[in-house]
Amino acid sequence: MSSSKNIIFDYDGTLHNSIKIYSPAFREAYKYLVKKGYAKHREWKDDEISIWLGYSSKDMWNNFMPELPQGEKEKCSSIIGSYMIECMANSLAELYDGSIEILEYLKQKGYNLIFLSNCKIKYMDEHRRIFKLDKYFNDFYCTEEFDFKPKYEIFNRIKEKYLGDFIVVGDRDVDIELAKTHGLYSIGCTYGFGSLEELKSADVKIDSILEIKDIL
Repeated sequence: MSSSKNIIFDYDGTLHNSIKIYSPAFREAYKYLVKKGYAKHREWKDDEISIWLGYSSKDMWNNFMPELPQGEKEKCSSIIGSYMIECMANSLAELYDGSIEILEYLKQKGYNLIFLSNCKIKYMDEHRRIFKLDKYFNDFYCTEEFDFKPKYEIFNRIKEKYLGDFIVVGDRDVDIELAKTHGLYSIGCTYGFGSLEELKSADVKIDSILEIKDIL
C-alpha cells in the first residue's frame, strides 16, 4: 500500500472521540425541544446519541425529527454547535489515544493527509486550533462549505487537486460509500460510532487507530 500517497481522514469517531462533547450538547438541544413542546422528557444514553455522530447537521435533524419545523432544526443545530464549542473551550474535547502519533507517522512517511468531515466550519476551525492539526493535514474540507453535500461528491473537488491513489479512513457508512463510489481503498474504524454492518464493505477494519501502522 505504500505507493498510495493521499489519505482522506474522517474526524469524529476516527481521530476525535466526539461523544465526549456531543452527548452533553445533544441533551442541551433536547431540553430545548421539551421546553418548546416538540418532544417529551426522557433520558438519553450515550450509545443512543452516538448513532447520530458522523451525520451532517442537516441529515441528522431530517432523520431524527423530520416533522420538526425547519427553523427549529436550525435552532437545535445551533445549540449543539455552540455547546460543543463551549466544551472545547473548557478542554473537554479528546482525541483517541494514538491519533497524533499516527498523524505524525503518516506525515513522516510522505502521505498527503486530507481532513474531510460532516461538520461545520467553526467546529472544524476550533479543532484545528486546539489540536494544532495544521501541522499534519495538507487540506481541510467540511460539508458545511459545500451546503452539506455528501462526502462522495466533495471528493470530486479533492481529486482535482491531488494526483495518485487515495485511501479513506473512517467509522461510518458515508466514509465507505465515498471509497466504494470512487473505487478507493478503505479502512473502517470499528472503535468509532458506526456499526459493523456499516463497515462490512471496508477493505480492512481496525480496532485502534494505531493499527494503521500495520497496514501502511
